[in-house]
Amino acid sequence: MLSASHVLRVQRVAVSRGKRALHDLVTLPNRKPIISSGTPGYSAVSGHVVTVFGCTGFLGRYLVSKLARMGTQVIVPYREEDEKRHLKPMGDLGQIVSMEWDIRNDEQIAECLRHSDIVYNLVGRQYETKNFKYSDVHVSGAERIAKIAAQAGVPRLVHVSHLNASTSSPSHFYRTKAEGEERVRDAFPAATIVRPGQMYGCEDKFLNNMASWPIWWKLNHGETKIRPVHVMDVAQALTNLMTIPQIPGTISLPGPRTLTTEYLLDMVSSLTYTPPSSAPVLPKSIALALAKVAQAPWWPLISPDEVERRYIDDVDVPGDWETVGVTPDEIENHAITYLRRYRSAENFVRPVVFPARSS
Repeated sequence: MLSASHVLRVQRVAVSRGKRALHDLVTLPNRKPIISSGTPGYSAVSGHVVTVFGCTGFLGRYLVSKLARMGTQVIVPYREEDEKRHLKPMGDLGQIVSMEWDIRNDEQIAECLRHSDIVYNLVGRQYETKNFKYSDVHVSGAERIAKIAAQAGVPRLVHVSHLNASTSSPSHFYRTKAEGEERVRDAFPAATIVRPGQMYGCEDKFLNNMASWPIWWKLNHGETKIRPVHVMDVAQALTNLMTIPQIPGTISLPGPRTLTTEYLLDMVSSLTYTPPSSAPVLPKSIALALAKVAQAPWWPLISPDEVERRYIDDVDVPGDWETVGVTPDEIENHAITYLRRYRSAENFVRPVVFPARSS
């Protein structure tokens, strides 16, 4: 049994080892001091305050988790109460601060970011609604966040766009993404623009959609080229930006390899032990007509712009993964984790078999 004096000595050693030192102090360009304390990890205090707009989305939850795990205080703006509940346990007590916001409300945006030393804008919309068009979210909303961040003196802004963003794209989604980038640069010249490829993960609308609705991925006869990237790799890259000196300009984060949708459909079929879809390949005109009809229900189905994107190859640009200190992983290493749920009971534990790789 330990004596009281021995316990006291142990406590004194622990306190002395936890003392702050000069390397725990960092001064930002706006002269704001960042003081870290504690053993690195969930219960540490990094001293940073970060706002993540779009935190309730697919990529946002993983970014919040990684930031909070470093001891960062994360401001999580939300629109609906239930959408942000899963974020609260990702950080220690008081480290996840939820604040209600609207993308059209300047005062709420300013309140969300006024204490932050870095702001991430992950807000995006895969389909249009009667309340929010692509331009409202990707252009006007992105510009508003950038302007308010600049006015508030926020040192850094990271704006997440898309790998295929282009003002000349036939897709309205990609065009507005490119226009949003230009507006952000005008409002916040030192902003870092991040362009990830098509992301996959547990809650994605990529592999899960292929397993559920393969007919929509057979468009263009499966010849569309995609560079899929793991959402965890993108989240880690965004997290690393917090500790890297400011990088004005564009960072491209494509997947490590270019694959056709035909190969990906074969991979999904092989992993789930389901026969390949026998549905015919729809002509583009019919697919667009069906997508327009699918806009009648109030819940989101495939949109005409999504059909248009099924015919657009991912751009062939080199990745900037070395800049962010991440090595992207192959989709085959993770796909079974997200697709096993689509197996039948008798096939649930069968070995993984992949189709022949495309060139």
